[in-house]
Amino acid sequence: MIALLLALGSSLAYGCADFLGGLGARKAHVLRTVLIAAPASLMVDLLLWPVLGATFTPSALGWGAASGVASAAAFALLYRTLAIGPMNVLSPVTALVSAVLPVAVGLLQGEHLGAAGLTGLPLALLAVVLVSAGHGAGAARPSRTALLLAFGAGAAIALQLVFLHQAPSGSGVAPLIVGRAMSSAVTLAAAGVLRRRLGPERPPAYAMSAAAGVLDALANLLFLLAARSGDLTVVAVITALYPAGTVLLARGVLAERIHRGQLVGLGTAAVAVGLLALT
Repeated sequence: MIALLLALGSSLAYGCADFLGGLGARKAHVLRTVLIAAPASLMVDLLLWPVLGATFTPSALGWGAASGVASAAAFALLYRTLAIGPMNVLSPVTALVSAVLPVAVGLLQGEHLGAAGLTGLPLALLAVVLVSAGHGAGAARPSRTALLLAFGAGAAIALQLVFLHQAPSGSGVAPLIVGRAMSSAVTLAAAGVLRRRLGPERPPAYAMSAAAGVLDALANLLFLLAARSGDLTVVAVITALYPAGTVLLARGVLAERIHRGQLVGLGTAAVAVGLLALT
């Protein structure tokens, strides 16, 4: 139950971070937004160091660095995917892949689910698709390139979660610190290479971008704690429900309409979480 609650908190934090990051990216190039969010996220991890501890063993350094590279790749592939579109088709594909791969890893590592879990798991995967899908998902067909990018983005997100899960349980927040430092370095290098393509030098939304970074750091921490206290198969699927937080915030802040399929997805998610809680 503790792992389930931590995973729900991680999902909510990821959804809120995506919402704020998306709003920030409307005001300036997305790389300018990330250049504010990444240091803010790293600062949170460093502040957590004295509280939760950090042991920088070779294993923690390796898995942390791998998660950071995967995080940077996920970011680049995801935004490239959504830029090509259609978003309402590709977003569910990305979310589903990001959930399925960690589930497969967990099952291969010997994790088992009870009868309630075997019912709740596919329901949760269905909820991921329904919640992240927008209106009229069948209105446009994505290109082969867009689909490949969507699968790549989902796989990169999944790898980030799996790599964090593989880090030693006694390493504290060391994998998070190393991972965030690595992803920040990769993002900074990308911004340097692409500086001529960043468009007009509009100032980023500093407060919004920093808040997105703080929430992303919190989401990573909650996922790490959840994965250390529960099964990856359950934790990864619950975490992949992060589009629900984005959808609800868009409804409350931007007055965006929640479509019927998304409402069904939210209800399906609630049932799935209840079943997984019984596992």
